[in-house]
Amino acid sequence: MKTNFSLLFYLKKQKNYISGNSPIYMRITVDGKRSEIATSRDCNPNRWSKRSSRLIGTKEDVKMLNSYLDQLQSSVYQAHQELVSFGIGITSEAIKYRYLGKMDGSHTLLEAVKDHNEKMQSLVGKGYVQGTLNRYKVLEKHLSAFMLSKYEVVDMDIKRVDQAFLNDFDYYLRSNKDCENNYVVKNVKNLGKILRIGLENGWVEKDHFLGYKGKTKNVDRYYLNQEELEQIAGKEFLSERLRQVRDVFVFCCFTGLAYVDVFKLKQEHIQKGNDGERWIFTNRQKTKTRSAIPLLPTAVKIMDRYATNKVCVNKGNLLPVPSNQKLNEYLKEIADLCGIDKKLTSHIARHTFATTVTLLNGVPIESVSKMLGHTNIRTTQHYAKILDIKVGADMALLKEKYH
Repeated sequence: MKTNFSLLFYLKKQKNYISGNSPIYMRITVDGKRSEIATSRDCNPNRWSKRSSRLIGTKEDVKMLNSYLDQLQSSVYQAHQELVSFGIGITSEAIKYRYLGKMDGSHTLLEAVKDHNEKMQSLVGKGYVQGTLNRYKVLEKHLSAFMLSKYEVVDMDIKRVDQAFLNDFDYYLRSNKDCENNYVVKNVKNLGKILRIGLENGWVEKDHFLGYKGKTKNVDRYYLNQEELEQIAGKEFLSERLRQVRDVFVFCCFTGLAYVDVFKLKQEHIQKGNDGERWIFTNRQKTKTRSAIPLLPTAVKIMDRYATNKVCVNKGNLLPVPSNQKLNEYLKEIADLCGIDKKLTSHIARHTFATTVTLLNGVPIESVSKMLGHTNIRTTQHYAKILDIKVGADMALLKEKYH
């Protein structure tokens, strides 16, 4: 039976559109009935030609996007031809589902990821943090690019995700994206969570993630030695911006607080401990465990320095902490000015507290673990493993005995 089949790419503007990019959609029409599919791409409406349904221009990014749309168009025509050859009734929905590699009424992989992300979005601040959601949004982008590269589709039936898919996705991230092992394994594990939710919802029949063999590896944890720490702490900066970032960084070096914990730190978290001195009492954002940290003199000086700071007083914060992105950006400047050939980040400060400030000065690992808010002392032991200096110092005492 002859049918009227057509394919159109178009921009889907929001009702309140003012400026910016708009998403590109595919519209499949059969005998006047339409089905739409998102292409996972967008563009500026001023660069879009309604007549050709493509971008206008000759630059490389325009050529790449137009080539991508050509590839999608070819895949849709192929799906249509397969239905014709199989003798299946041609409808817009049938072509759409054939193109997506799924059957009518089933669910796609990106549909499952988006459903998960929408629910997590509503829970940010209620048990989840924005950073966790961002990782799943990145996973969505990786999966979209992988399926287009490997299967030449923008999405597929979630039931088609099997052991081979997971292994191929693992290989794709390592080879095409040049990702490190731990990053790859975390992405595949996040995909495993999506698949388990699909299993609970009855969208898939088997948890193929159980056969995935990827494992994270222990990595070296960089930290500042005593000389480097003193160099940064004693450096005079002309810029108030760099002075404040330096103070926040050094404060973390002497308290072991992670970025999100020092960002949320308020005066109410400073209380007298059982020794009559000032302590930090807070719950870690990441693990929800309680941290009790006696304040060392350097940390006290920094804290008192900002007691009357207008920004801190107005916001109710203990220190003027910028965004994590800005903090790490300014720390790079500080490292260059101090002549330190290490990539300074907010987490390096936490490692420095665990090693240079505490373990190397004889603080028991159990106490360090409690101050860091670790849920398992084995996590703290990772720091102890890299302390060759401590091993050397301990053995020097033994050498003296057997001299």
